[in-house]
Amino acid sequence: MDESIVKTTQRPEERELVKKKAELANLEEILAERELELLTFEVELREFEQLYLKTVGIFYSEIDDLEAKIAEAKAAASPDDKEARIKAESARARAKESAHTTDSAIDRQPKEKFKPSDSLKKLFRELARLLHPDLELNEKEKVKRHELMARANKAYEEGDEALLAKMLEERKASPDTVEGDGVGAELIRLIRRIAQVEERIEFIDVEFESLVGSDLFELKAKVEA
Repeated sequence: MDESIVKTTQRPEERELVKKKAELANLEEILAERELELLTFEVELREFEQLYLKTVGIFYSEIDDLEAKIAEAKAAASPDDKEARIKAESARARAKESAHTTDSAIDRQPKEKFKPSDSLKKLFRELARLLHPDLELNEKEKVKRHELMARANKAYEEGDEALLAKMLEERKASPDTVEGDGVGAELIRLIRRIAQVEERIEFIDVEFESLVGSDLFELKAKVEA
């Protein structure tokens, strides 16, 4: 049958439905890519922060410990000086906190620099497109998707391609949970999902601006330069 004849026999809402489906599919691809970029950027920043604390923070930790020892020595020399005792206690608390932060950073420091493979990125993009909580209208399903996305995020950070592949296979095999029938209901769902995707993309842009404007990113840029 001539394609032009098919188009002319479609009702206006059916033609709009086809347009909205194409628009949503395009936006979902953009959103999945932006989610990937944001998560990668966040992981790289955390990795830099841990490296910074491991290499530079240890010196600050030593300084805090020395200052605490000096304050304690002064307090011991003047046992009746209440203010000196308070300063010594405060300095020691600060030294302990500094040491704990540095030790935690050393423990969390990955053995290798985070460098996601193309196949890992592809798997995450596909999952983000299929699982994204902001693309779901049903509240119960939205909560479930939040949990699955958190699991996918962790797998991506750990470079676990096997888990991402398994999650993707399970998702593709699951039944579609669309409620309601007819062109009208489907069109409304598409319009709402498009609005949700656009809102999420805007939120990601704001998150990027916040991270790029942070002191941590500025420090990272200076170190890399």
